[in-house]
Amino acid sequence: MSKPYFVKFETPRELVDAAYEALRQAKQTGKIRKGTNETTKAIERGLAKLSIIAEDVDPPEVVAHLPILCEERNAPYVFVPSKTQIGSALGMDVGAAAACIVEPGEAQQMLEQITTSLSKLKK
Repeated sequence: MSKPYFVKFETPRELVDAAYEALRQAKQTGKIRKGTNETTKAIERGLAKLSIIAEDVDPPEVVAHLPILCEERNAPYVFVPSKTQIGSALGMDVGAAAACIVEPGEAQQMLEQITTSLSKLKK
């Protein structure tokens, strides 16, 4: 299956797994925002340390503005294949199209590694 039009780069599997794990840890020890609306607000306010955007969102227009917004605000973001896995990383029974880490808590070191990998990936 081809990637949706809003996906700007291919995210390696290790980075995807690290993003899910960082989200899980931040949920337990820090602060997160879940859902497209809350993620959008966090990015606009400069609070988002890392935004996680699902690729399997239908219709894609729901999250298509997030990568553009992140680029404008110089906020790191990562694409993951499954909104269901974002939801399970957050401890929810339903999927989430997007989520972001506001305060990483114990995921701080993992978050730094992810953002370093992302900056190398985008060059």
